[in-house]
Order: sequence, then C-alpha cells, then structure tokens
Amino acid sequence: MNRVLSILAIAALSLSSSVLFSNPTSAEVLAAKKASAQQPPAKSAPQPKITKGPELELNRNNWAIIRWASNNPRGTDEHWGVVHYGTDPHNLSQKAISHIRLNPSHPDTIFRVRVMGLTPRTTYYYTVDSIQVTGKSDGVKSPVNRFTTPD
Repeated sequence: MNRVLSILAIAALSLSSSVLFSNPTSAEVLAAKKASAQQPPAKSAPQPKITKGPELELNRNNWAIIRWASNNPRGTDEHWGVVHYGTDPHNLSQKAISHIRLNPSHPDTIFRVRVMGLTPRTTYYYTVDSIQVTGKSDGVKSPVNRFTTPD
C-alpha cells in the first residue's frame, strides 16, 4: 500500500511541476509579440545627446569594445550602436555596429560595440552614433577619439 501511495505522490508532483514550469505555447508567444508590436514607438527625445563616454571598455590586440551612454533616443525600439573608425582621424571609413533594444521606461541607454579585425600596435580613431531601425541617425555623434591596440 505504501508503495502505491509513493507512486501516486510522485506522479502528482511530476504533473504539478510540469504545469507550473511549462514552456509557453506557440500561441502564447505569438500573442505576446502581437501585443508588443501594437505599442507605438516612443516619441523622440527633444535632443538626444551622449551622457557618458564614449570610452574604451576593453582593448585587445585585434579587437576592442567601445561603450557610451546617451539619454534615451526614443523613436523605434530597435536601434544599433555604430562606431565609425580608421587609422586616419579624417577618414573613418570602417564601421562596426551592434544591435540594442531600447527600454522606453529608462532615461538612458548604454551602447556597447565590438570592433573586430584590428591590427596590433596600431592607433585607431573613432566616433560613435546610434541609428534607428529605419536607418535614421539619432544625431548623437561624438567627437573623434583614439586608442592604440596592444601587442
């Protein structure tokens, strides 16, 4: 009798945990996406500007991470952080981008962009910007900065 009760208890526990911790169904995921798509994009900030940085977060011999913060540029939720860079401060012809999704309830947005394919012991110049999913710049371009990759 105890064995039957133990088996029933294990079965009940298994059933309750699968109900409590189940993955959402496809219909639930689609409904959540539809609800978020129906929300209009936030209005653009009056004058988006960089509030911190840009600065070199990490520097390796062939890659680096550039980080900066701006007041929330608003507009579309989907944005990209953009770093224009090169070895000549007057010719920043290379570009690295990184996707970010804005949180409209936050006053600031932190952008981080990984710049790959760098040459060791080389000075690079860069400026940062952010763009909306439409390709429109938020108008937050930074002055030209520089860093040198290590050996």
